[in-house]
Amino acid sequence: MNPHSTAILSHLDRRRFLIGSGWALALPLFQSLSATSAQAAQGRTNPKRLGCFYFPDGVPMPLPEDPAYQDWAWFPHGNGRDFKFTKCMEPLEPLRDELTVLSGLSHPAGRVVHGHNNADQFLTGAATGTGDMDYQNSISLDQFYAGHVGDKTRFASLVMSTDGGTGTARGAHTISFDRNGRAIPAEDRPKRIFDMLFVKNDADATRRLALSQSALDDLLSDARRLRRRLSTEDQGSLDEYLQSVRDAEIRVQKAKQWIQMPLPQVNADHLNLEITPDEPRQYLQTMFELIYLAFKTDSTRVAAYQIGRENAIGISDRLSRAIGFPAAHQLSHETKQPDGWKNFGTYCRFLNEEYGRFVMRLKNTPEPAGEGTLLDNTLLLFGSASSAFHLSRNYPLILAGGRNMGVAHGRYLNLAGNKAQAGGWKPGDPEPWTEQATHQDRPLSNLFVSMLQRLGVETGSFGDSSGKLDGV
Repeated sequence: MNPHSTAILSHLDRRRFLIGSGWALALPLFQSLSATSAQAAQGRTNPKRLGCFYFPDGVPMPLPEDPAYQDWAWFPHGNGRDFKFTKCMEPLEPLRDELTVLSGLSHPAGRVVHGHNNADQFLTGAATGTGDMDYQNSISLDQFYAGHVGDKTRFASLVMSTDGGTGTARGAHTISFDRNGRAIPAEDRPKRIFDMLFVKNDADATRRLALSQSALDDLLSDARRLRRRLSTEDQGSLDEYLQSVRDAEIRVQKAKQWIQMPLPQVNADHLNLEITPDEPRQYLQTMFELIYLAFKTDSTRVAAYQIGRENAIGISDRLSRAIGFPAAHQLSHETKQPDGWKNFGTYCRFLNEEYGRFVMRLKNTPEPAGEGTLLDNTLLLFGSASSAFHLSRNYPLILAGGRNMGVAHGRYLNLAGNKAQAGGWKPGDPEPWTEQATHQDRPLSNLFVSMLQRLGVETGSFGDSSGKLDGV
């Protein structure tokens, strides 16, 4: 590195930490310099909220001739308003008129991806490639909506998962991605989520915000000096970096507006905030309850929760201990063993029970500052990015809520008809994800467009959508 470049970089540190916010803004590498590492009370009437929930490993889909088909298939039997839940889905029967089950949707770019590798595409639909070197994601549905409503609440969004952090490019621990396609770390500890939402130290927060603002000012000043020394290509990289700085500035300014506003007071006596996934049922209930409290207090209008990661890795694979099985992913591999479909279906039933409990909480809670219930003003997406044995097609999906947004429910929107691929798998069988599709799914992003429009966002496209999904 020449002395002049060294002098520039001595003023612009490779990494500046914004103390108190957890942000770390890392400069891109500039080839022209070095080849090395170089408000609160307004607008609350009938708020429109979005919740997105992901579960891994697909769902049980025995063939119609299989004796388990009647009881343990995930998708209902029938179509339209004439449908019947199986034992797998029975816990959702009390919410029948509040939800729509959908089949025959998937992301075109994800259909060639193994089901172990596609959780990160669930809310983006991005063509992420098949390797790590060419990996590139795009903004997720939750963050896209947060960009429209995030300034109305103290927190633009909640990003949560059972495993926490970001994971890896092919083993995501988060389903949320920013406008540049970067993974947003997910929080997995209930106490930290609760403290963030409902506990603070005003004096300490003020000090930390001042330090963050000072660091941002230094970054922008250094960047302006640096820009004159960069090539055109590197200026583009710097501009992308500066967008992250500007986003951080917006968050700091927003935090200043909220810092003197009192936090909501909630009763947490019923919560064990030290709970871990080693107690699976109680842990899921606590995570769902935190989202419920965040929505009820209008602390945020956007939440995403990845219930589990793919590929039998991480603590979330042990959630099946709630029903007496050691590992959730293993159940999806053992469907051809005695009671295999029943065991896998019983696990999915457990997830449906806890998700249904959360949805019912929203349904039974009047909207604090508007009309109807929390559920009437909240649109919820629950699903997975694979179906029969990690097949990246025909995603199992449930849309719920949003009655005050004009969403009608009580239906099974069976877009796959009777052509959906199904069945179990055992070593020696053809791998389902390598077989030719028997039905052409519609783009899942079409559903996202319809959801965004119901949420009040004026858009005719999202990702690779070809329009909106009629009937939603």
